[in-house]
Amino acid sequence: MVMMMMMVKNGLFLLAAALCSWCAEAEVFTSIGQMTDLIFTEKELVQSLKEYIQAEEAKLSAVKSWASKLDKLTQMSTSDPEGYLAHPVNAYKLMKRLNTEWSELESLVLQDPSDGFIANMSVHRQYFPDEEDEKGAAKALMRLQDTYKLDSESFSKGRLPGVRYNALLTVDDCFDMGKTAYNEADHYHSVLWMQQAIRQMDAGEDATTAKADILDYLSYSVYQMGDLPRAIELTRRLVLIDPGHQRAGGNLRYFERLLTTEMREQARKPSDPAAERPIDLGTYERPRDYLPEREVYEALCRGEGVKMTIQRRSRLFCRYQDGKRNPRLLLAPMKEEDEWDSPHIVRYLNALSDAEIEKIKELAKPRLARATVRDPKSGVLTVAHYRVSKSAWLEGEEDPVIDRVNQRIEDITGLTVDTAELLQVANYGVGGQYEPHFDFSRRDEPDAFKSLGTGNRVATFLNYMSDVEAGGATVFPISAPPSGPERELQSSGTTSSGVEKETTEPGTPPVQF
Repeated sequence: MVMMMMMVKNGLFLLAAALCSWCAEAEVFTSIGQMTDLIFTEKELVQSLKEYIQAEEAKLSAVKSWASKLDKLTQMSTSDPEGYLAHPVNAYKLMKRLNTEWSELESLVLQDPSDGFIANMSVHRQYFPDEEDEKGAAKALMRLQDTYKLDSESFSKGRLPGVRYNALLTVDDCFDMGKTAYNEADHYHSVLWMQQAIRQMDAGEDATTAKADILDYLSYSVYQMGDLPRAIELTRRLVLIDPGHQRAGGNLRYFERLLTTEMREQARKPSDPAAERPIDLGTYERPRDYLPEREVYEALCRGEGVKMTIQRRSRLFCRYQDGKRNPRLLLAPMKEEDEWDSPHIVRYLNALSDAEIEKIKELAKPRLARATVRDPKSGVLTVAHYRVSKSAWLEGEEDPVIDRVNQRIEDITGLTVDTAELLQVANYGVGGQYEPHFDFSRRDEPDAFKSLGTGNRVATFLNYMSDVEAGGATVFPISAPPSGPERELQSSGTTSSGVEKETTEPGTPPVQF
């Protein structure tokens, strides 16, 4: 989704989300726009690869032709060497072949048709995603998995709601996903993805990854999740497959001692064997993290929570809004639609034309960079794992469309953009998110806006400039009216395929649009 928003300090603030440009930097996964550019880069490389293959095939065909011709010739010459050389032409041609033509054949064999392909690869390699991008994309899939409660098999088989294209994950893909989680000490997701890798391998799918390697990671991650009986069962499977495994035997003895000690301390009967059913989303409880609102805002992203009743809906209306007879809106009033009754939330339809949207995206494309947040203690802008996106800032002087959009926001809201921040354009990549946050600077934070001389933020105006087929939400996790600035919390949940999710009104109850 592409969205536009503005924030005002003692005035107004606008943020716009647009497709990202191609940038020679990492964190490609944080922007759908950059990943779109990668699609065309890969297409160009495929064409270059095809040209290389054609050149290699032409070279091989020429060498085969030489070999066939010389094979027939040598069969004849070796059957009667003296008789063959008795003919002076044959003697001459033998001298010529060995002096000239075999050298030409040598040069042909030594030719390297890959030069063009390698050169093309070298040009594009500087823009390729790096290891951090691959890890970030894997973690984004897990974030989507958690937010929308999607099991690993659904992901692996491409059974995702609302998507047009089918994409499958192989055993090796699932193993790499699990390894990414494991290396982050995220044993919950490591278990889910290693289990999926085992499930697909047991179903007969070919893989380059050894089953022993999968069981090694899976058994230890299951142990980390506190499931000793299943850890023992999996480790025994590992020992059967690879009796000489360097860790399996020691781990098995260690796990069995732990289980014996645990049973003795709790004076329990011997535990039942581990369950045979596969591990799924409900087998283990997802570990709680630093975010108290996690369950609330993820539920809201799924469309769960407060619902609009028939009685409340009867209080919602649509109207034309002329900005209290603003001259610019008299002839072309805005279409205003009530979204929520208390607190009052409205949506303005067709606030931007398609041409304006495309122009804003075009201006923003070359300058999108990883979005930052202000450190609450130091006040310094920094990259944060809870805000995964790219953004850019546009000034009114850059193009008349920016001034026109700013003026329209003033007309609609009755606020001024004189003290507003610049137009911000942002794009969320796969699994992009902005977790619950405050748009304004709170009392216990340094004055983040002192250097600008405009005061704290007081309003946020958003325009969504694109949408996605599935997922994506702007949610408000606080369900009670705020008693003061400290209650004004807003949230953006995770996205599917790059939907922009920002919050417009601070301190509002959960709402689904």
